[in-house]
Amino acid sequence: MSTNEPARPAAADYEKALVRSDQRVAEFEEDAPTPLMRLQRMLHSQPTLIPGIVLLLGVLMFSVIVGERFLDPFNLSLIVQQVTIIGILGVAQTIVVLTAGIDLSVGAIMVLTSVVMGKLAVGGGVPAPLAVSAGLIVGMVCGWINGVLVTYVRLPPFIVTLGTWSVFFALNLWYSESETIRAQDIETEAPLLQFFGTAVDLGQARLTFGSIFMLLLCLLFGYMLNRTAWGRHVFAVGDDPDSARLAGIRTERTLLSVYSLAGLVCGLAGWALIGRIGSVSPQAGQTGNLDSITAVVIGGTSLFGGRGAILGTLIGALIVGVFRNGLALSGVNVLWQEFTVGILIIVAVAIDQWLRKATS
Repeated sequence: MSTNEPARPAAADYEKALVRSDQRVAEFEEDAPTPLMRLQRMLHSQPTLIPGIVLLLGVLMFSVIVGERFLDPFNLSLIVQQVTIIGILGVAQTIVVLTAGIDLSVGAIMVLTSVVMGKLAVGGGVPAPLAVSAGLIVGMVCGWINGVLVTYVRLPPFIVTLGTWSVFFALNLWYSESETIRAQDIETEAPLLQFFGTAVDLGQARLTFGSIFMLLLCLLFGYMLNRTAWGRHVFAVGDDPDSARLAGIRTERTLLSVYSLAGLVCGLAGWALIGRIGSVSPQAGQTGNLDSITAVVIGGTSLFGGRGAILGTLIGALIVGVFRNGLALSGVNVLWQEFTVGILIIVAVAIDQWLRKATS
């Protein structure tokens, strides 16, 4: 062996070097998650958990404050009836918000479709089934217009739907001539329009076909979002549209289908609205857009898209109904009922912001 060849380090030196290397690597390892971080991640993966807890606490609180009147089966079923329209519109709003959009025109579309159904079926000479179909088509076309402007013209959803809200509301007033179609006329010429107002007694409780339809619609869209490729595409587009596009998802087609379906659901809400109030009024349901957003936000759906559930929206609508009903039975002024709902919205958005940090 040549005397100029450097001596090889001993095995012990190798072991010491490896230990020092492991120590340096360990310095960069992530700290173990704290209990608060684990709670944050769990709530982020279960968006309906917090709304469910709030609903349960609300029921328990008012059962203590109000007593048996609140827990009476008829009163509880009345709450479900009161949130029927909000729940149906909430379905349409949820699928739009899941794509990181928003639809301020849902209330205007709902009223416009109800007016189309009423004008065609009562005094228009059109059979009620065709009038209902025409109203649903009008709703889908309105949603499709929103989708085209958002998807292909690349306008912000907030601005688009704010503008179409005014357009659809103006069309509603023009077509209806600001006249209400009386319930008596509907009963005589087109009783099908009041179908969703038919009540069914279930023991001491009473539900309408509209309330039952709301529950079935929530089940249907819950299945579509969680068990179909379309639903996975909706979540992917809302979470990261660029990544979804690179993954082969046709984001434009997905967005257009979402807004078109939302318009169709608004048409169904218009039909249910006729059954709810018994007549066709161009002034009814004007707060539907804000009420639907309230249900979606309180229900745990993120306004930034990609996280939420139809069940959460239903729970959010029920939370609003429970608090308004419980406060009314407690003798609280309507002013403070709206104050409470506003606080719930702010708290829900604050929680959403906190949960988003779980993925940052």
